[in-house]
Amino acid sequence: MALVGSIHVNHGTKLPEFSLQDASGVSYQSSQLAGEEGLLVVVTCNHCPYAIAVWPRVIRLAKAFRAKGINTVAINPNIHPDYQEDSPEAMKEKVTEWGIDFPYLVDADQSVSKALDAQCTPDIYLYNADGELYYHGRIDDYWKDENKVTKQELIPAVEAMIAGHEAPATQYPTIGCSIKWLDE
Repeated sequence: MALVGSIHVNHGTKLPEFSLQDASGVSYQSSQLAGEEGLLVVVTCNHCPYAIAVWPRVIRLAKAFRAKGINTVAINPNIHPDYQEDSPEAMKEKVTEWGIDFPYLVDADQSVSKALDAQCTPDIYLYNADGELYYHGRIDDYWKDENKVTKQELIPAVEAMIAGHEAPATQYPTIGCSIKWLDE
């Protein structure tokens, strides 16, 4: 597993239009996912240690953000024959095991992850109510152990976005496992 960081994506970049299914075959349109205040998009998977470490935070934050009008969607680009632990069947198991209560979608052809310029799992994007990228960065300053976090970064970004403030000037990249691209 190669360690990779997310790359810079310009603020204001529009959320790509897409239609993806969850592991049970239910379709979701990007235009219907956002809450009144915006949408948190997390490109992630089941097997990467970085993704596994932040899944509990993502699930907990999704609940808190939903109450503020921000919905969450997770997208798995690692639908790859060499990574069965990321298969749709394994995704169904994780939805139940981890209590994921927002759409966890299958990006089987990886087109959505490529359109987002995603590089790693997890790769985190916060879009405002107009579908424009407001924040692209990490959740906090310590991925490995949330008990050692000294600075929250996603929560203040959400609060600033809802308050109508400018996006945070400093947005640190997420780090994680490389996406398992089908064409590489």
